[in-house]
Amino acid sequence: MAVTRSVGVKRCPRCTYQGEGIPYFRRAGHVGLLVGVSAFSWGLGGLVYWLARRRHLICPRCGMGWENASRAVAMVAGSESRALVEAEPDEALPSSGMKRRVLGTVMILVASLLILVGFVDWELAAVAVGSVIGAGGSSTFYWGWQALQERRTALMHALQRKILRLAQMKGGTLTVTEVAADMNLSLEAAENVLTSMDDGFRVRSEISKEGVLYYDFPEVRHRGQLESGV
Repeated sequence: MAVTRSVGVKRCPRCTYQGEGIPYFRRAGHVGLLVGVSAFSWGLGGLVYWLARRRHLICPRCGMGWENASRAVAMVAGSESRALVEAEPDEALPSSGMKRRVLGTVMILVASLLILVGFVDWELAAVAVGSVIGAGGSSTFYWGWQALQERRTALMHALQRKILRLAQMKGGTLTVTEVAADMNLSLEAAENVLTSMDDGFRVRSEISKEGVLYYDFPEVRHRGQLESGV
């Protein structure tokens, strides 16, 4: 039986959320960031920030711009493997640290301005304050950058686990095209995840006689023999 989705439903490529986007400033974090930017820039930066983002839609789960989301593909009869993979609950991912990175950038810009004014007017106090703010901004930005790397790692691990379950459904061999189609990923993203799993033992890339590149999962393919003790 065919399963259809609403025309407005999209899929977030970062956290795999499926649904509709929400206005940018519906997220409390973005509102807080707007207030912070306004405070550091005497309102001018906040106004520019609001004008630039007021019409944007974002993913309600991770905050990624909804213009990067892909249209959810309607299911057709016989696509049991895709249905099973997409029906699994999405795992909660750690924060991307975007607010920390933006705040750190703003602090560094403010610090640069203070240091510049301090050198021009020979105000050592401004240079000292700017240095402290700059150090804090650098630490805040690095903290956010670390969070982004942790999120990317968690997302990669989540995709790898889904691919392992898909390999079990497919009998222990997968192609890039199969992964891209069944998990609603781009061919490049599917290839990157499969390549990251290729260790030459548990997952091996092979080429068939027809010249087709596929990924072999020996432990999955021979699972029945292992369980029977043959």
